[in-house]
Amino acid sequence: MKCYKTIIFALGIIINVTGCQQHMENKSPYQFVTLDPGHFHAGLVQKSMYPDVDSVVHVYAPEGNDVGLYLSRIETYNSRPELPTRWNEVIYKGNDYFEKMIAEKKGNIVVLAGNNQKKADYILESINAGFNVYADKPMVINSEGLPKLKEAFRIAEEKKLVLYDIMTERYEITTILQRELSMIPSVFGNLKKGSADSPAITKESVHYFFKEVSGKPLQRPPWFYDVKQEGEGIVDVTTHLVDLVQWEAFPDQVIDYEKDIQINKSRRWSTALTLPEFTASTATASFPDYLKGYVDSSGVLKVSANGEINYQIKGIYARVGVIWNYKAAAGAGDTHFSIMRGTVSDLVIRQGEQQGYIPKLYVENSMADAAFEKSLADAVNTLQKKYPGIGLSKYEGGWEITIPASYREGHEAHFARVTEKYLSFLKSGNMPSWEVPNMIAKYYTTTKALELSASQ
Repeated sequence: MKCYKTIIFALGIIINVTGCQQHMENKSPYQFVTLDPGHFHAGLVQKSMYPDVDSVVHVYAPEGNDVGLYLSRIETYNSRPELPTRWNEVIYKGNDYFEKMIAEKKGNIVVLAGNNQKKADYILESINAGFNVYADKPMVINSEGLPKLKEAFRIAEEKKLVLYDIMTERYEITTILQRELSMIPSVFGNLKKGSADSPAITKESVHYFFKEVSGKPLQRPPWFYDVKQEGEGIVDVTTHLVDLVQWEAFPDQVIDYEKDIQINKSRRWSTALTLPEFTASTATASFPDYLKGYVDSSGVLKVSANGEINYQIKGIYARVGVIWNYKAAAGAGDTHFSIMRGTVSDLVIRQGEQQGYIPKLYVENSMADAAFEKSLADAVNTLQKKYPGIGLSKYEGGWEITIPASYREGHEAHFARVTEKYLSFLKSGNMPSWEVPNMIAKYYTTTKALELSASQ
């Protein structure tokens, strides 16, 4: 009998150990660690599930409303009737949240989307600790942060880690097709050099403080309005625009910021918010002390949210600009304008009232003839192999590239596309050679422009 019990006991150990081994073998190769998720983009990264990412997400944050809003957003995704997510959030809250994350190391990808004041330090220290880092823009908000970012990239290369920022706008269909057409000489020719008054490439966007995200009014954290914590507009949203200039005008090319970038002029200006507007967008009854220095004598908050950069990149003149208003008109939302001027035609994205606030891509050539129209039609036919369903429609000013609704996923869906791309870099163990130098060039451009705007 003793012998029988011993065999059963031993068999139990074998079964238990085997079960543990199977659990370890089945564990997803990537585990998110979400750090201080103060920006709603942290939640949007998890609006979808990913086959290689563990459903358990460890969250480290200080006490406060920011983490609560993030968790509420995740719960919304988990409980939605169609394609619900299955995230299991394990939360640690305390003043030592960052030190706790480093010490416990419960995952291998730090997701950063929150207060930008310490982001450069968080990136560098997380890389030093052996984490991959997936960071929302902007990774740095001033010139002091750029050396830390460069050091983080250097260490990441040594340790075979992947540091990447979330550039969602590369996945917007009109931008993709604008880039594709710009690489077809018979349609676009070559990118003009342009001038300071008439840049070869211009990108402008308009955004709103009060908006809806995932079908609900967005509650912004009060610190979002503090440029010392969020960053000025010229280093925040313009990050996307500078990235698109590089990505479209110089596809797959390395940008050396020390040789290829020259900031000619930059400026920034403020948006005024009343206390009721601030309260409506933050659910906060009064301006916090850290914002009172931006409040004028009439009690209006002035947020340095707008900016414009005029610069040259590899000798090409470019201009990017961002404007923030309080609230869009009914039926409207964030808008984007972009033009690439070629020697054969201009490629223009418009998203105004005439377009129903939906981005549309136009090909414009005042000297167009039958030969050009055939070249354009041939180009679109070729692109249809890659983007089935796109077409061509003539109008008085040129041609519109018609795009099926299925390609218009929207900004929120683009977070999944960027995340999938990032995970592919992790799996392959490398990124295209131009990604890292171009990220550095991008943040040099924005931070140098901020520095220059302060002196002009």
